[in-house]
Amino acid sequence: MGLPTRPKIPTTKPSIQPGLAANWRQFALLVVVNGFVGVMVGQERALLPLMARDEFGLAAATAVTSFILAFGLSKAVCNLIAGRLADRLGRRSILIAGWLLGLPVPVLLAIAPSWSWVVLANVLLGFNQGFCWSMTVTMKIDLVGASRRGLALGLNEFAGYLAVGGAGWLAAWLAESIDARAVLLWLGLGAALAGLFVSWAFVRETRAYARAEATEANDRFTERRSFRWVFARSSWADRNLAACSQAGLVNNLNDALAWGLLPLWFSMKGLTLAEVGQLAFAYLAVWAIAQIGTGALTDLVGRKSPIVVGFLAQAVALVGIEQGTEFSIWLGWSAMYGLGTALVYPALLAAVADASEPSWRATALGVYRFWRDVGFAVGALVAGLLADHFSIEWAILAVAGITLGSGLVFQTTYRADRASLKPI
Repeated sequence: MGLPTRPKIPTTKPSIQPGLAANWRQFALLVVVNGFVGVMVGQERALLPLMARDEFGLAAATAVTSFILAFGLSKAVCNLIAGRLADRLGRRSILIAGWLLGLPVPVLLAIAPSWSWVVLANVLLGFNQGFCWSMTVTMKIDLVGASRRGLALGLNEFAGYLAVGGAGWLAAWLAESIDARAVLLWLGLGAALAGLFVSWAFVRETRAYARAEATEANDRFTERRSFRWVFARSSWADRNLAACSQAGLVNNLNDALAWGLLPLWFSMKGLTLAEVGQLAFAYLAVWAIAQIGTGALTDLVGRKSPIVVGFLAQAVALVGIEQGTEFSIWLGWSAMYGLGTALVYPALLAAVADASEPSWRATALGVYRFWRDVGFAVGALVAGLLADHFSIEWAILAVAGITLGSGLVFQTTYRADRASLKPI
């Protein structure tokens, strides 16, 4: 009677299965993480512009919007770094690094003795958003594969911007009865600690999914393109990627206006802080919720039409906001503004993913997000200078014109649509 043989232990790793159904647990975790990312920036949306005027005594619009300029530039640079590092080192470590950089932000806002501290806090906030938001986007694209990119990105942006809007409304509501600095401290610190814990304890690396997709597409993942090559291709050499980059820049240019000047303008019209928070929430909540549908829509009809229509809706809504005279009218136009942004946002991300190969996609997304977030800085400067030299009304109308022009540029320059997608 022989000795019992030991069962053989499998030596091969389980096969990678891309798709939303196969990876829904990790996907859901990343949705939650992006919600925490959104809270970090959302709590500032209604409070900081009014604090700049009322607490720090800033009168010039360019001074008020300086925190947005600092945020936009630091986030833009971090997007470049994050995309490249993600392709080389993996996604999860960059995500965790982003949370560590975000931890000091609420503390600096709470104790700031001067406006320069607020600007410094927003430099760190840009690092946090550039690393964390970029990684949630890239990791979701890794998990779902090619045929569900629009839906995946719609869900990602839904979670992030619903949290942005909800945090903005909650912060404004709490600040009516509690010190605004205390709100910024505890709401921001809670989101940063929660995001760090979930990312460290539960989120898993997804780069293997990109490797598997590259193998299937006969794209040699180990044959890396240089950063210079990807930057040039994503910025001007490839007409589809260049069209996306300019559109992303203008989209965040008009969001900088909504963030920095619209709260001041509504306040000048006699609205309370809570009402200003409600208008910001309407814009961001419609933007967030509608992206579930608009992201999936782009998987069916392509990327181009939703983007062009979205820019048109944004431009019309900004004109309507400038012409409005009461809260209910502004509420309706704010909702339309959000709907237009919802048509644009996930479609642009998906279009960039379509036009890039798995081996350099994270870098390409980083370059696109660099140009998109440069739009915050450009918007802060353009809107601030126009408001200082003319009026906030002129700034709103000028940004509406720029937005319409960007949509027309995209219409004429973006050619191949959904060329790299597989049939659904």
